Amino acid sequence: MSIDVQEAIKAIRDMLPIIDPEEDYLTIVAAEEKIVASEAKRKKELEEAHAKLKGPHSQLRSPSDAPLTRSHPSIPSQEDHVAMLNELENSKLSLAKAISDAEGLSGSKEAELAALKEEARRLEGYDPAVEHTKELDGSALRLQLYKGLGFEPINEPNRNISKMLVRATSGDIHTVDLSNSKSRFENTQLLWKLANS
Repeated sequence: MSIDVQEAIKAIRDMLPIIDPEEDYLTIVAAEEKIVASEAKRKKELEEAHAKLKGPHSQLRSPSDAPLTRSHPSIPSQEDHVAMLNELENSKLSLAKAISDAEGLSGSKEAELAALKEEARRLEGYDPAVEHTKELDGSALRLQLYKGLGFEPINEPNRNISKMLVRATSGDIHTVDLSNSKSRFENTQLLWKLANS
């Protein structure tokens, strides 16, 4: 698949107002800080939940004693305990998903930033004027302009212009001999007069 350089340049120039590598970098740094803070918060919540769960269990009798009963009003019932565990498990899963999503976003932003930096390096070394000059031959461009204006030079074998064909606005074609004794100014006046006839 070949990429047209002009289209790529146009696409990059169109994207320049929305691309800001510094802002993207700051977004990535902020996302990483949020991930770290979220992980710390999740870890603290899990530790608190484990502490809550361990505290009541240590006060329960061993299975060899009597059936388990609540010895203190702060100890949750079995149903409450299961509900709390389910809630903590759901919280753990949602936090893990949020962390995973944030890491994925961070990774994609880092890859995008690296690609943009590489493209910026490549474009800094690219000079469109030089490329354009290579593509165009100045003589051919001038000849095309002259023909577009209605003038077509006729070269002698020694490559000097001896005659000029002039296409008038009326559609007539005139031949002007430039090797006459008239000055360049007079010949130019004659050419424009014939072209406008």
